[in-house]
Amino acid sequence: MNILLLGSGGRESAFAWKISQSPKCSQLFIAPGNAGTGQYGTNINVKVTDFDGIKQLVLQNNISLVLVGPEEPLVKGIHDFFLADDQLKNIPVIGPQSEGAQLEGSKDFSKQFMVRNNIPAAASKTFTRETMQEGFEYLATIGLPIVLKADGLAGGKGVLISLTVVEAQQELIEMLTEAKFGEASSKVVVEQFLQGIELSVFVMSDGTHYKILPEAKDYKRIGEGDSGLNTGGMGSVSPVPFADAAFMQKVEARVIIPTVEGLKKENIPYKGFIFIGLMNCDGEPNVIEYNCRMGDPETESVMLRIKSDFVDLLVGVAEGNLDEKELIISDKTAATVVMVAGGYPGEYLKDKVITGIENVRDSQVFHAGTYLDGEHVKTSGGRVLAVTSLQDNMFTALQQATADASRIYYDGMYFRKDIGFDLL
Repeated sequence: MNILLLGSGGRESAFAWKISQSPKCSQLFIAPGNAGTGQYGTNINVKVTDFDGIKQLVLQNNISLVLVGPEEPLVKGIHDFFLADDQLKNIPVIGPQSEGAQLEGSKDFSKQFMVRNNIPAAASKTFTRETMQEGFEYLATIGLPIVLKADGLAGGKGVLISLTVVEAQQELIEMLTEAKFGEASSKVVVEQFLQGIELSVFVMSDGTHYKILPEAKDYKRIGEGDSGLNTGGMGSVSPVPFADAAFMQKVEARVIIPTVEGLKKENIPYKGFIFIGLMNCDGEPNVIEYNCRMGDPETESVMLRIKSDFVDLLVGVAEGNLDEKELIISDKTAATVVMVAGGYPGEYLKDKVITGIENVRDSQVFHAGTYLDGEHVKTSGGRVLAVTSLQDNMFTALQQATADASRIYYDGMYFRKDIGFDLL
């Protein structure tokens, strides 16, 4: 079958790498892709939100399955667009319709969904410009620190943690009246801060059945020792040592089953991935957030641990028989080190020549912010490459990924050398 993968980041590179290994895949097309995805298929320069362009691409290349990588086209309704089009409606899209994508597209929607379905999460309330005064009163009652979240998509930047009530009040004013995150913060969710350790759990669902993919932990801060500004993610590891069988049993019973059943009960069709951001609070799982797609850089670690045919699993999602498909997970550890551009997550350097990828010895290099300029691979984004190693234990995997990252060079390159150290 011919498959179309939408996206251009590290997550899509990992998907492309995995899909290209399947005997079920005749041709893989990636739109728009990056300098690395071209090794596994054909890049086509169409934006993920150009639905008409995607339609032409699908019809011209006889595509029989579409996998959507990022959240934006899902929230904007790419799946609905396919279903409403006579020429496209029978081509399966892996990724929820816009209503299901609201689990990520609206923090308020997802919080209310958790409440209705008794899914454990932090206490919270949502406020608008009109109810800001009530928001101030709520801030004084919730305890410190206080978490403020822009309701809509804010490119991973819409979450703030305030250490004082006064600071939280100021942030609430800026979000609601000064559009700090644009339209995304026209509603703000104020929630209780959860103490614990974070992890990401990934579920594939065909709308009725589900498979739990390998869990992972990612590292958001730019600096070592988890210091400095938040980023899109500086690295990840899978499996997560504290997510043992007993903990994962609680996650399945209290979070995954109520989520899948809740979507069914509320007549929200959902074929795709559910990313569940969890806090382990003294052995008890609490949901921080849902995403309607796989995480990045966690996908880069997760894909290396999946031994079964990934396309077969995608077909199971499309056909509604995911329960009949086999998911085999390696018991080895995957560690991912993300290499970023100088200046990231602020103003960062671009168009720098990357050398040394061919020197990497025992890791997979997934491209993110890269492009081809004639013979040269150059940087184009804040997160440039993800270097992932699969080894017998965590220490060796971390050591190998870090060593291999240091074999690559470009002007201003930076990566954290302490990914996973908190777990060793």
